[in-house]
Amino acid sequence: MKFFTKEVQIALVAIVGVVLLFFGMQFLKGLSIFSGGNTYVVKFNDVTGLSASSPVYVNGVKVGTVESLDYDYARPDNILAVIGLDEELNVPQGTTAEIASDLLGNVRLELKLGAVGGPLVAVGDTINGQMQSGLMGKAAGMVPQIEKMLPKIDSILASVNALLADPTISNSLHNVEHITSSLTSTSEELSRLTASLSRQLPGLMNKADGVMANTDTLTRNLSHLDVAATMAKVDQTMRNVEQMTAKLNSNEGTLGLLMRDPGLYNNLNATMMHTDSLMIDLKSHPKRYVHFSIFGKKDK
Repeated sequence: MKFFTKEVQIALVAIVGVVLLFFGMQFLKGLSIFSGGNTYVVKFNDVTGLSASSPVYVNGVKVGTVESLDYDYARPDNILAVIGLDEELNVPQGTTAEIASDLLGNVRLELKLGAVGGPLVAVGDTINGQMQSGLMGKAAGMVPQIEKMLPKIDSILASVNALLADPTISNSLHNVEHITSSLTSTSEELSRLTASLSRQLPGLMNKADGVMANTDTLTRNLSHLDVAATMAKVDQTMRNVEQMTAKLNSNEGTLGLLMRDPGLYNNLNATMMHTDSLMIDLKSHPKRYVHFSIFGKKDK
């Protein structure tokens, strides 16, 4: 009887297909087909997002995979993740594990190695694990605060809408436009004034230089002036004036007598009166004083 019948061949092909399918699934999950690495246990309180076949990284380099997750129903806060690491990787004591995720939702296990050179964690021992407080964790922590802020934001937006609906805002904007145009005109006038001053400034500076030169000349003349001699002449003039004033106040001299002697004043006054009468009579009867006749007759 022939052993490799068609039925046996079909059965062998089916078995080989199942085996290849199993190893293919393991390979696609990232698990080692022929496990030969070191196995460790990581203890978590929460493994949200972590699953079997999740990669294990150290400093960005893949060093193993998560082989299984075991849930302790007697202690709900005690979840064990069995990980397989490369045999060449030394795990120092003090190493911790963190569950990390990126923006695309990919979850991985990050190992934070302890001090290099110290004692190592024995294969099969437990490593403490925790959730990484990355960007997504921080964002999740901010959600309660954002929820508290939403009512305030709504009230602020309502106030802003009411403010924008006020017609005085549009009027103020129009006034601002007028003010801006006025400022523009003022700036242009200032520019023209500045340009005019710039053109006139050299002439003003030349005049100022001339005034300064005249001032310097006057200063030099004053410095050369003999102040002592000038003051001596002034003093001499004042003494002469005092002497003349004293003579006028005394009875000496003609001016003194005229000013001090009343008799002389009265005589001069009488003489002036007689002279005035004589001039009046001369005007009235000129022939009494000037006589001219061909026959020599004289009027009386």
